[in-house]
Amino acid sequence: MYKKILIAAGLAAALIPYAGAVEGSADAGKKKNSMCIGCHAIPGYKSSFPSVYQVPMIKGQSAKYIESALQAYRKGDRSHPTMRGIAEGLSDQDIADLAAYYGTK
Repeated sequence: MYKKILIAAGLAAALIPYAGAVEGSADAGKKKNSMCIGCHAIPGYKSSFPSVYQVPMIKGQSAKYIESALQAYRKGDRSHPTMRGIAEGLSDQDIADLAAYYGTK
């Protein structure tokens, strides 16, 4: 009896990280992308802050990559100051929506 309870408790604890997973909406992401298109939608665009930097096109990247990158900027694991400033203002839902939008293009 106790063994079954411990197994059930272990399975429940293992699933906790997935319980709060946020699902993105491409339609919602399309409405939230105005801060992205100013740089990422211009072919060949180069940023001059903090140094000259070739801005990547993000249309067509995988949703998982976009989500991981934005979360890394938000946490400070990626250091580009402009992207960090933008990502710090995004919620988990915003990130999931933008990733869904750009991942479908």
